[in-house]
Amino acid sequence: MTFYDIAHESWLSISGNKMRSFLTVLGIVIGIMAVVVMVAVGETVQQSITDQFSSLGTNTIMIRAGAAQSGGVRSGNRMTLTMDDVQYIAQLPDVAAASPVENGAAQVVYGNKNWSTSMVGVYPGYATVQNIEMEYGSFIDMSSVRNASTYVVIGPDTAEELGMPKNPVGEIIRVRNIPLTVIGVTKAKGDSAMGSQDDMLIVPITTLKKRITGSRFPNAVQMIALKLYQDADNNIATDQMTSLLRQRHKLKDSDADDFQITDMKQVMETMSTVTGYLTLLLIAIAAVSLLVGSIGIMNMMLVSVAERTREIGIRKAIGAQESTIVTQFLSESILISFIGSMFGLIIGVGLSQGVGRLILHYNVPFSVWPVIVSISVAVVVGLVSGVMPAIKAAKLNPIDSLRYE
Repeated sequence: MTFYDIAHESWLSISGNKMRSFLTVLGIVIGIMAVVVMVAVGETVQQSITDQFSSLGTNTIMIRAGAAQSGGVRSGNRMTLTMDDVQYIAQLPDVAAASPVENGAAQVVYGNKNWSTSMVGVYPGYATVQNIEMEYGSFIDMSSVRNASTYVVIGPDTAEELGMPKNPVGEIIRVRNIPLTVIGVTKAKGDSAMGSQDDMLIVPITTLKKRITGSRFPNAVQMIALKLYQDADNNIATDQMTSLLRQRHKLKDSDADDFQITDMKQVMETMSTVTGYLTLLLIAIAAVSLLVGSIGIMNMMLVSVAERTREIGIRKAIGAQESTIVTQFLSESILISFIGSMFGLIIGVGLSQGVGRLILHYNVPFSVWPVIVSISVAVVVGLVSGVMPAIKAAKLNPIDSLRYE
């Protein structure tokens, strides 16, 4: 028999019982569709995390005050980093820019409107660390830091919520009844690994600590954010910072660090690993439906063998070889699996892309893996599910088969 003869006869056999074949194919469709969607979900999450961290760059490092947590309780003094530490760290050979960071909340008033947002006190280097670009005006400079000037840079979302003009440079806003002059508006960036920069007030750290919050520790900082040069080795730079800070804080060899260094490159690699395992878990869960679908194919083929016992006996009586019988039933099983896999692939890709673009407004990455999986499953599931029924059909005694009613 030619390939065409085998395919044609398989199609006639499958289409002879449309409802049973449809339900069997549906099981494979659901299984493949689930795998494709789960792969898309996993890759979308991974891409989203990568995009958020890429806005900062893998050469970004955050140093937080206070010792690491032990047993769920943070130990050590939280006021362990100072502005002097920033100056020394900025002088390290691998550091391109560094800035102290002091976070806080703010109730902003402009005219008859007010808005709750976040406020951050920084140095000019913060713009380099966070890849901030200006839409209007300029960023704060060291002169405004030294003078604790009442200048503020705002995010575009903040300006919109306050109903400010398109270019609000020169406008006055109030925080805790302190007037602040807007000197710049940042370009929209969306959310990042460090939160949204589009809804934020950025002021000189001296202005925040001395004029707005009235901190009792004007030299202490919550965090130091810094960016390394592109060719810098993150591990070497981290070791240099650790050594420098331990020396400056006069820590003994037996003392634990009173600061925490977070390397964004390592965080990104860890998150990628976690999302990779998550994707595998989702695929494994979806594969259960594939197993159910393959059992459905096997069940259908066993029923088909039972229904066609007399036909098999006639074929063997007129000289059909066992290999021909096996090929015939395996081809039917593979054809069912192939049809289900192709429809499952099309529906899965369409569903994941449609939901991503139309509902979530996110470009879902398309991978070749679902295509490879679909074709592989079409062959493997078809073969595995059809082997037992095919062998059973081939081993039937032709005399007993002819007597079968």
